Amino acid sequence: MARQVPIANTRNIGIIAHIDAGKTTTSERILFYTGVSTKIGEVHDGQAVMDWMEQEQERGITITSAATTCFWRKRRLNLIDTPGHVDFTIEVERSLRVLDGVVAVFCAVGGVQPQSETVWRQADRYHVPRIAFINKMDRLGANYQKCLSEMVERLSAKPILTQIPIGAEEKFEGLIDLLEMKAIIYPKKSDDPTKFETTEIPAGLLDEAKLARTNLIEGLADIDDSLIEDFLEGKEVEAKRLRSILRRGCIELKCVPIFLGSAFKNKGVQPLLDGVVDYLPSPLDIKPVEGLTPDGSLAARPADDAAPVAALAFKLMSDPFVGHLTFLRIYSGILKSGDQVYNSTREKKEKIGRLLKMHANKREEIKEAEAGDIVAAVGLKNSSTGDTLCDEREPLVLERMHIPEPVIHIALTPKSKDEQDKLGAALAKLASEDPSFRVRSDKETGETIISGMGELHLEIIVDRLLREFKVAANLGAPQVAYRETITKSVEVEGRHVRQTGGRGQYGHVWLRVEPLPPGSGLVYETAVVGGTVPKEYHAAVGEGALEAARRGGVRGGFPVTDVKVTLFDGSFHEVDSSEMAFSVAGSLGMKEGLKKAGSIILEPIMDLEVVTPEEYVGDVIGDLNARRARVNSLDALAGARMVKASAPLASMFGYSTELRSKTQGRATFSMQFGSYQSLPENVAAEVVAQREAKKS
Repeated sequence: MARQVPIANTRNIGIIAHIDAGKTTTSERILFYTGVSTKIGEVHDGQAVMDWMEQEQERGITITSAATTCFWRKRRLNLIDTPGHVDFTIEVERSLRVLDGVVAVFCAVGGVQPQSETVWRQADRYHVPRIAFINKMDRLGANYQKCLSEMVERLSAKPILTQIPIGAEEKFEGLIDLLEMKAIIYPKKSDDPTKFETTEIPAGLLDEAKLARTNLIEGLADIDDSLIEDFLEGKEVEAKRLRSILRRGCIELKCVPIFLGSAFKNKGVQPLLDGVVDYLPSPLDIKPVEGLTPDGSLAARPADDAAPVAALAFKLMSDPFVGHLTFLRIYSGILKSGDQVYNSTREKKEKIGRLLKMHANKREEIKEAEAGDIVAAVGLKNSSTGDTLCDEREPLVLERMHIPEPVIHIALTPKSKDEQDKLGAALAKLASEDPSFRVRSDKETGETIISGMGELHLEIIVDRLLREFKVAANLGAPQVAYRETITKSVEVEGRHVRQTGGRGQYGHVWLRVEPLPPGSGLVYETAVVGGTVPKEYHAAVGEGALEAARRGGVRGGFPVTDVKVTLFDGSFHEVDSSEMAFSVAGSLGMKEGLKKAGSIILEPIMDLEVVTPEEYVGDVIGDLNARRARVNSLDALAGARMVKASAPLASMFGYSTELRSKTQGRATFSMQFGSYQSLPENVAAEVVAQREAKKS
């Protein structure tokens, strides 16, 4: 079947931002202007097309990333709207893993906010080209220049302004296109949200526009050396040439084209769509995706229909009408309904039942999907998030996505014993959809423990249990995901020797156990000189030592992190030594090392931003101090103050209710995971005592 849209005319894009920057509002305008929807849906009315879940409509937030397809200037845009709330960060992570370009939305008042930084770093991890839309230019306190300087300082970005505003705040009425040097004026009152007028630049703004265009050209001089020479010689630089250089710079991650507007007031969205087409890459403009073949060598798959098929499963979803959906990004080849494919991650064959093009929660059946497409497949039984589907004759495994570790645990019990089995099945289904949500059974208490990225994350899970699976459950008190680490280096012996009738067990190792910088995780190395411990036992020692660390430390039994273990000596027995014996020796050595290396408990520290009216600043800071928070800065905003602080997660449960009561509901806050830091000794003693009491 012939391609309907050339691959060069495809754009796989996502919209990322901090909560409340206006992502979903921008998405709704894009759907309206591209003709997908005939009516503009609003988040605050619960009518947004992309927020289709009941919980999203009730709360006015995006929880799950929604995919849709639309067309602009004969280009097909596969669009994913992602959540802004840190609790649903996995939705951003998995979307960025499969997207070719991103529109980052910033609030002109709030600027670069904490979750803006998080999603920007996620985009950095996957080397995704970006354009930026500074939204809410009509709001009181809007300051796009402040937003640009924060992008440089906080994100290490190189913003290139392609427009300047006409008017500010409530007088914001249009834009000046710095490439074409034309003004775009939006009518003050119009029943048609698509209307705007392109005119000459108002005389009073001409000098400012010329200066801004000079800055644009100077900003692009690093990408194209000849540009500045032509400019200094007085040659006119055409808009077409500037677009070409901007596109190259954007795709090579050397600059970020900046657009301005107010999505809610229907201003600036059409030029933003032009920017998506002009500057963000097609699948042909980015490096061919790479993966590992069964022999461990690197292989590339170009974005070509004729190449062997390679696709990544990036999201699982239960659909009440068609059942289990697996979202796929097809990097190469053609996938047809009915095809048999090979899951190279799990080494299992799969059959594609049906292929669907998704539009939020609506669907359109298609016969085949080509390189560059994002589709949903029905009928895959063994595939999960991060798995590779490929041609069995030419298998490869694509890079999996980074999945963040949960920071909060809560015990969950069904309201009646009859629902225990239903609860287990429902939780397993939810965990398969959301890799950042974990379920385990506590062997000591028999409780079901659910883990996630925050209180809201787990609250939504419990809500879904009731609505979708008709299982009612009680939540216990939140528990913090503490960790343990060590403070000094030690050398210890691990010895496992047993002589019984017949063959015995002999494993003997010397380990060096030393602390690592925060965020390093667990590392195992070998530095054995000579054959004191044969090579075939090295891996077993590491497995035993690291498993002992994961099972828990010596202070409170919490998982150990940021520790390096080095096997440097030992001995073996010709007959009695085995992998199992050396694994046990490694485990015993690790336990001894943790005892001697000065174990400490670590707690998750959250980065917090509170925006509060001036008169409540004292109350807010006083409350934060009582919660062991450290106030880092106090910034002035229009009619308000922004308090930036670092706060222990353990003391932040229920903070939203407390903040509302202290500020009469006028303050807002955002919180995201920052880092693990050592717990004060007096608090650590309390935590250990509580854990021991629970065990007994």
